[in-house]
Amino acid sequence: MAEKKSVDEIVEMIGSLSVLELSELVKELEDKFGVSAQMPVMAGAVAAQGSAPAAVEEKTEFDVILLDAGQDRINVLKEVRTLTGLGLKEAKDFVDNLPKPLKEGVTKEEAEKIRQSFEKLGAKVEVK
Repeated sequence: MAEKKSVDEIVEMIGSLSVLELSELVKELEDKFGVSAQMPVMAGAVAAQGSAPAAVEEKTEFDVILLDAGQDRINVLKEVRTLTGLGLKEAKDFVDNLPKPLKEGVTKEEAEKIRQSFEKLGAKVEVK
């Protein structure tokens, strides 16, 4: 029987994952257990707050999604490796299975910088 890992060891392992690896882990857990990591929206709670219009919060975190590597796949692959820290095989798998998030939860400036660097290589990138 395999030795059980303590909660602290599991938390430590999760803490060492990259954003991309963490995103893939969440998707795997959602699929395996049939759950969603997204918070449910409580429409009734919003309506119960009164008739005052809610202040619209300005978005501060953005996701950069690589949609298409374009014609210069090798240089795009190199840029993916530089940005994500992935190995050659992982970066190739990443580029071969698009669309995928390059970076998640980054500032608007960083997202724009990433978008520009990939578009210079002929790739299609979306900032959400």
